[in-house]
Amino acid sequence: MAYVLGVDVGTTRTTAAVCRLDGARDAEIALVVPSSLQLTEAGTFSVGERGVAGWTAVGFARRVGDAVPFALGPELCPAEELTALLIMWVVGEVVAREGEQPRHLAVSHPAGWGPYRRGQLFAALRAVGLPDATLVPEPLAAAENHAVRSRVVLDASLAVFSLGSHAFSASLVRRAQNRTFELVNHVDGVDHHTGADFDDLLHGLVRGRLGKDGRVSSAECEAAKRAFGPSAPSVVVSGVEIARDEFVDEIRPSVDHLVSTFVRAVGTVQPDAVLLVGGACRMPVIGDALSSAVDCRVLAEARPEHSVAKGLAVAARLVLMGPEVEPEPLDTSVLVHTREAAMRFPVGEVPSLDDEFTAPPPRPPVDVSPLELPPRRVKRVARVLKPVGRRAGSSSSSRSRDDDEDGR
Repeated sequence: MAYVLGVDVGTTRTTAAVCRLDGARDAEIALVVPSSLQLTEAGTFSVGERGVAGWTAVGFARRVGDAVPFALGPELCPAEELTALLIMWVVGEVVAREGEQPRHLAVSHPAGWGPYRRGQLFAALRAVGLPDATLVPEPLAAAENHAVRSRVVLDASLAVFSLGSHAFSASLVRRAQNRTFELVNHVDGVDHHTGADFDDLLHGLVRGRLGKDGRVSSAECEAAKRAFGPSAPSVVVSGVEIARDEFVDEIRPSVDHLVSTFVRAVGTVQPDAVLLVGGACRMPVIGDALSSAVDCRVLAEARPEHSVAKGLAVAARLVLMGPEVEPEPLDTSVLVHTREAAMRFPVGEVPSLDDEFTAPPPRPPVDVSPLELPPRRVKRVARVLKPVGRRAGSSSSSRSRDDDEDGR
């Protein structure tokens, strides 16, 4: 079955989503893998495994365009090359599962990237055999994913609150007249706490109870942080019970800092909704704080860390198929409001003349003939958009393990 592919390379997780061309516009997750590459002694790369220190690269997607390469064993690897290699491997895995190449590929990038960084990633993708990829800013991909499920009118504004394990950003997007989204404003967090910092704060609470000799892993703290929720007033980490309210009090200053930056990014614009994106947005305290700060809906999927990847697949489908044109409103000036059933008729439909209708008598001395109205014609515009684009993809025999957690 023909499909398009979206690949979101996050700081800790890479997510791929597919969208079928002959089915619904909604996308489905195809693959989740850790964003890490290990150089082996044989000179090949292993994906998704944390290996020997000095031979494994992580966090390279955010460093595309950086003049300082990654030192992996005897090799020096620019960040854009590592990012392209990971995307190539993901495409190959999806092709092996689907049995055919994707018709088009969309790849995410931070909204703050300029032409230089985008050009570096484009060149690296061409070098690994993916020349026709479309690069999409992360907040625009999140907006496309939202538009599949909810009606977004023209000129509507959406705010995007993105919080992952290592990155925070606040964006404002608007739906333009051509039914695509455009970036209005964007702020990248610099000195803000993110998901990994919240893990450290929880780690500190546990260590404070255990004492200096206590041991607790970061993985335990990350899992416990995600477990907090309305139905879980407390969690147990390494035998220590931490109440949700205690954890919320610990991270409250950091959350307030995030929300205040988000409000400044939105400015005086009143968005129609706020979209939560990123794995750290699973924490209820994030949505509660935003709901108190903005006068609009705050929306998140069950897994907000998948929103960007799904939106990329939707965007790739739009590249080939074009936007679905909504029917234009009926051209009419007839509008009747009445409680009489005999006088009600749908707006835009002129009632037919009764067969027994007779014209009133002429007024002397002028003879007036009855005027027969021609039937009203309503023009409907049908736009035919020709699919464009070529196939892009690569193959790989490597296997990956799915992982449900994401971090930008």
